Amino acid sequence: MLKALIFDMDGTLVHSDPVHLQAFAEILGPQGVVIDEETYRSSIIGRTNESIFASLLPSHSVDEHEELAELKEAAFRRLALDLKPLDGLLDVLDWAEENRLKIALVTNAPVLNATHMLDALGIAERFEVKITIEEVVRGKPDPLPYLTALERLGLQAGEAIAFEDSPSGMKAAKAAGLFSFGVLTGLSADEMREVGADLTIETFHDQALWDVLDSHLKG
Repeated sequence: MLKALIFDMDGTLVHSDPVHLQAFAEILGPQGVVIDEETYRSSIIGRTNESIFASLLPSHSVDEHEELAELKEAAFRRLALDLKPLDGLLDVLDWAEENRLKIALVTNAPVLNATHMLDALGIAERFEVKITIEEVVRGKPDPLPYLTALERLGLQAGEAIAFEDSPSGMKAAKAAGLFSFGVLTGLSADEMREVGADLTIETFHDQALWDVLDSHLKG
């Protein structure tokens, strides 16, 4: 029986990718790295800052990567002032609470970003468990963030459903054994299915989602 919903953050709770792209472009432009939509999709979306900066600036030191990552996240928080929940999200969260399901967050973002975004969306108090990149030694695509969330929720993988928008996130959720929806804010349905999505949705209003939620709740 379904007992929890576990959400990625960027691109899942909110369509924040355009703001992240702008922040990366602002910080990496002076480094000679052009960040366009194709680069964002192929080299950034869903990955940890550690791997992003290592791949885009291989000649820089780890300390320089960390400094630039901090600047990028600060730029994101400065730019992300008008965030709105993805269509239908609040309905899903309300439904989960009405049916006494637990709600968790699993993100590769730092805690400062998670706090900023959840507060801006007005949903911070809804999440019983929040796993940010500081909470684990390995981020997505490793399943550890999801396994950590399940452990803290006190649940097995079969008792939860995950929502992800990126290849790395979907790989992590599926490796942890979770039934997973691919949220189509950045990638196509085919791309999400290729990395393991059980089903895909454009928004949280999609009937396919509600059919699955009702069937899983009944066991």
